[in-house]
Amino acid sequence: MNVNAAVAAASAIAGLCTGVIAVLAFRWSEREQARPTRASMRPDDAVVLPPGVDTVLSVLSSSAVVLDETDAVVKASSAAYALGLVRGGHLAVDRMLQMARETRRDGEIRQIELDLPRRGAGRGEGLAVSARVAPLGSRLVLLLVEDLTEARRIEAVRRDFVANVSHELKTPVGALSLLSEAVMDASDDPEAVIRFAGRMQHEATRLTSLVQEIIDLSRVQNDDPLDDAEPVEVDDLVAEAVDRCRHPANVKQITMATGGAPDLHIWGNRGQLAAALGNLVENAVNYSPVRTRVGIAGRRIAAPGGDLIEISVTDQGIGLSEKDRDRVFERFYRVDPARSRQTGGTGLGLSIVKHVAASHGGEVTVWSAEGQGSTFTLRLPEAGIARDRALAAAGAADFHDPGLDSGPDSDSADPDTDPDTDSLYETFPDHIPAPEVLP
Repeated sequence: MNVNAAVAAASAIAGLCTGVIAVLAFRWSEREQARPTRASMRPDDAVVLPPGVDTVLSVLSSSAVVLDETDAVVKASSAAYALGLVRGGHLAVDRMLQMARETRRDGEIRQIELDLPRRGAGRGEGLAVSARVAPLGSRLVLLLVEDLTEARRIEAVRRDFVANVSHELKTPVGALSLLSEAVMDASDDPEAVIRFAGRMQHEATRLTSLVQEIIDLSRVQNDDPLDDAEPVEVDDLVAEAVDRCRHPANVKQITMATGGAPDLHIWGNRGQLAAALGNLVENAVNYSPVRTRVGIAGRRIAAPGGDLIEISVTDQGIGLSEKDRDRVFERFYRVDPARSRQTGGTGLGLSIVKHVAASHGGEVTVWSAEGQGSTFTLRLPEAGIARDRALAAAGAADFHDPGLDSGPDSDSADPDTDPDTDSLYETFPDHIPAPEVLP
């Protein structure tokens, strides 16, 4: 009995000792975890940004990344994450990481331009960036990355524009030079002189058109259309565009059909708007076969930000392929270069239309199918809405012209027609459907 009691007592004592040891070990572990590290005990070794650096980085337009001595990211701007420079708390671009290590080693500032793949983009699409690495204190390295993609694109467009202008100008100038020599050599042949003189006149007209369209393109890019803004009636723009193309349409026996809702107004520069619509109608006539139809119609459509005015120009011409639809608004781009030279086209007309639409707060779109024709649509804010926005921005919101806000919402066309109008000119019926527009 005494033996059993002794065993029980010994077991109890052993269990008590085991429990005490376990508690002591747990408390010791907690104290070790809570004990400050050498870095925290030495403030100069703590991985913190120098005073004021965080504020400066937050206002920089460049993407900023700060790395510590282990290449871990201490601070990164949202733009750095958006460009895909930082992933999982580490710098994801090996070349930049290598530059950071070299700068940390020798303290020299380094800069490089790189082409990076764009996140989520297809092959061939990338980002052009300029990376600059500099030491930040004794342990940190600062990486600044500037996105040069848009600047590179603009520079490429500028180079292409200069090259295309040079080529387009040299072509008619060279032709005029050769034709003048031919006229001199054929001075004793009246028929040859007349033929060469006609060609010279054609080339001179083409050169004049090219220079004028370059001037027009420069003007719409640099001028603010709201400086000389006024309410412009859509019917007046359509009439001016039709009158501009009346002769070539008659020559090709093309029927010009106009219609749509009356009393539509656009707020903007009359000259620019007339040039834009005129270019669309002129293209429709030039690229349409003989004895076909070109239609111009305007209507009012509802939109979340206010009503829009839509002016559509539809033809029954050669149409556009998918590749051409994507590039048709580029400067000097021609769907059919040989045909453009025959018609005197310069490849700048649709580019001017695009800039005019954008500067007036609208857009131009195209629907087309090869062999079926095309529909170009100008979509611009209605006069009252665009005017109110412009005047509100100028601090003149108390101005109001009730004549612009009134007007029927009906889409019916005016039934009255002028009996003296050329038989080639008609009026659209009321039930013409809206043109299909690509998204």
